[in-house]
Amino acid sequence: MVSAGSSISRPVLHEQVAQRLRQMLVEGVIPPGGKLNERTLCEELSISRTPLREAIKMLAAEGLVELLPNRGSVAVQLSEADVHHTFEVMAGLEGLSGELAAERVTDAELSEIQALHYDMMAAYTRRDLSAYYQINAAIHRSLNAAAKNPVLTATYNQVNARLQALRFRSNQDGDKWQRAVDEHMAMVQALQARDGTRLRQVLMQHLDNKRHIVIDQMRSAAQAAQPERADQEQGHAQ
Repeated sequence: MVSAGSSISRPVLHEQVAQRLRQMLVEGVIPPGGKLNERTLCEELSISRTPLREAIKMLAAEGLVELLPNRGSVAVQLSEADVHHTFEVMAGLEGLSGELAAERVTDAELSEIQALHYDMMAAYTRRDLSAYYQINAAIHRSLNAAAKNPVLTATYNQVNARLQALRFRSNQDGDKWQRAVDEHMAMVQALQARDGTRLRQVLMQHLDNKRHIVIDQMRSAAQAAQPERADQEQGHAQ
């Protein structure tokens, strides 16, 4: 089921295990609605069940995993309404982060964000979606950190955790990926200009576009699944 890389070296902290599981959830190694099989995960990560269960509890608190009484845990599967509402809130948080960052970013922080952007473009050129996504997420976190508002950061992290897998999959279409790259270029330009109004607009539009892409993907997947379900139901009837 899982192929997220080599085993974690000992000693294991449950935070490390949680980070590995986050990656597996984001990249679809554990799909939405998929069960977190403790035996398989312990073997894959070369860990005991205690740190694994502690990590799963962390992910449950973040809203990434649902704990089922006497049935283990599964990856959370958001409904279309959940996606709409969460992206709506995230767009506002990203926009505020950008506006404040444009006012408060230091020269060192700006240089770091520019460097991350160049690294992200290199990953895009290689079509390395996993590396691209990790750097992309680091850019968004850096913008939020540059806003220097701990309440905003805490809220941002909580809401953003629910959307990581969806944001990852939204770049799997070539044209949409290119548009996301263009939007990131506009973000960097607005930040360089210390234009908070422009950066807020770009970030909110960026999240709005992501929301539309994700909902379209969900609807397409649901439509594709309908004939399969119909065939299964017909087979049972026979």
